[in-house]
Amino acid sequence: MKRFAVVLGASGEIGEHIARQLAEANWSLYLHWNSEPLDTLVKELEIQYPGQEFIPLRADFSKNGSGEELAKLIFDASCVIVASGHALYKMLIDTSEADLEDLWQVHLKNPVSAIRHISSYFHRHPKTYVVFISSIWGEIGASMETAYSAVKGAQLAFVKAYAKEMSASGTRVNAISPGFIATKMNRSWSEEELRAIEEEIPLGLGTPKDVADAVDFLVNGKADYLTGQVLRVNGGWHM
Repeated sequence: MKRFAVVLGASGEIGEHIARQLAEANWSLYLHWNSEPLDTLVKELEIQYPGQEFIPLRADFSKNGSGEELAKLIFDASCVIVASGHALYKMLIDTSEADLEDLWQVHLKNPVSAIRHISSYFHRHPKTYVVFISSIWGEIGASMETAYSAVKGAQLAFVKAYAKEMSASGTRVNAISPGFIATKMNRSWSEEELRAIEEEIPLGLGTPKDVADAVDFLVNGKADYLTGQVLRVNGGWHM
């Protein structure tokens, strides 16, 4: 019997690494994207894993109701990974109402709405999983990223509450809290700024694979006694 995972934000670098690692672990995948089509990724996975299914789904999570609309296209799942998101570097006084709405919709409302609908399939499976890719800033906050830190902190609060609600159903709900991961989202930083940040982190900068490895740990039977936890993947930046 095929097992399906939903990867929200599969077009990002972290999301793509998660998708590849889940496919290697024999998951069939619903792959959510918005601005960057997943044709190449889907074709590669279909060639590598011909016995599995890889279904791309487009949804703009900045739009109200898009999480629910995406969920209507899914017909079974025992795992949801929330890797969708975007950064916002602004002082709060310069943050617009539109900025706040986008952060809320993309990072929390639409992912939670999607999970709310997809979870109706969880009873079919003895073990199910929900994992949010949150952020170190959701734990400790960041100047110039106040609004972003707030929605990332809200993700962590959701994880703890939903883990309590779903434990009797066999659903493990956890979060991964990455530190500084070297992705294109961070390429606006100068080399000097990157060196300064790297010097602060005992194990240096992280990679998308580091996050994907943590997801693999949480959803493939290696961490089934964990729920409601925040797994810090930050190289010792925050202990």
